[in-house]
Amino acid sequence: MVVLKPPTLLEIDPSARVVFLAGSIEMGNATEWQAALTRELAHLNVVVLNPRRDEWDATWRQSIDEPKFRAQVEWELDGLDRADLIAMWFVPETASPITLLELGLHARDGKLVVGCPPGYWRKGNVDIVCTRLGAPLFEAWDPFVAAVVDRLR
Repeated sequence: MVVLKPPTLLEIDPSARVVFLAGSIEMGNATEWQAALTRELAHLNVVVLNPRRDEWDATWRQSIDEPKFRAQVEWELDGLDRADLIAMWFVPETASPITLLELGLHARDGKLVVGCPPGYWRKGNVDIVCTRLGAPLFEAWDPFVAAVVDRLR
């Protein structure tokens, strides 16, 4: 397994199986579920793209004209496009608006496995989108992890 985080360039062997860890990050509010899922995938021959940047700077303007912010967003968009599987986890204590955006961008492409526990403020929206568009949806961590591992085997 190889784990890549921004700002590492996404130079990935075209034959590699790639999983993107989309979901709640909101520093200080979201558990580091990405690290837990990465441990669960350690036995697989995959490339894990984890957008949780180690040195995030909250002072970056969220603007197309802010080079570091733009590079982060483009890294994420490139990673989502390159991924064979997008593992998306919504943490109930977060709003996760970017994760909702990513759900909308990729709900139709067959790459998603979604985890959305009870208590997430927009769970109803997530449930309806996933049901309507056929994205696998799990309310609990263990079945979510099992589905991700199964899809990557």
